[in-house]
Amino acid sequence: MSELTTIARPYAQAAFDYAVENKTIAQWQEMLFFAAEVSENETIKAYLTGSVAADKLAEIFNGVCGEQLDQHGQNLIKVLADNRRLQALPKISALFNQLKADFDKEIDVDVTSAVKLNKKQQTALGKSLETRLARKVKLNCSVDPELVAGVLIKAGDTVIDGSLRSKLNRLSDALQA
Repeated sequence: MSELTTIARPYAQAAFDYAVENKTIAQWQEMLFFAAEVSENETIKAYLTGSVAADKLAEIFNGVCGEQLDQHGQNLIKVLADNRRLQALPKISALFNQLKADFDKEIDVDVTSAVKLNKKQQTALGKSLETRLARKVKLNCSVDPELVAGVLIKAGDTVIDGSLRSKLNRLSDALQA
């Protein structure tokens, strides 16, 4: 997986830089998402892992994508086909989305709570996290009754575990030590 990330990173960065320069970030995001979905199709995967010539592969792929890709998107597909990197499209799309979120100073935050949070609690938590993370926050809330009480917050590499289950586990470990 990390090898695919290493392969995808320069393509995602180049596409993002081009999109920023030409003010077409949303269009590129849509094109990359569509191309990534096409690359996940079982029939297309067979072509990607087969011994089809790069020119023919790019022609097939661009034919399937049709008008969903503009000229520059089709050029990216040709470059990826020439370098046998079309299987990296889902990762390129994901990395592009991360670059866009960083550019927009946004972050997705997964919040797991023992009970459903009401709108007031979500708003207060969102404001608090925006202050702490210095970014616009998009909350993805879910419920896990096994937490007993409290919340588990995951924002990128940051994890804030304020659940009662976690506290009880730490207490148990301390008593057993």
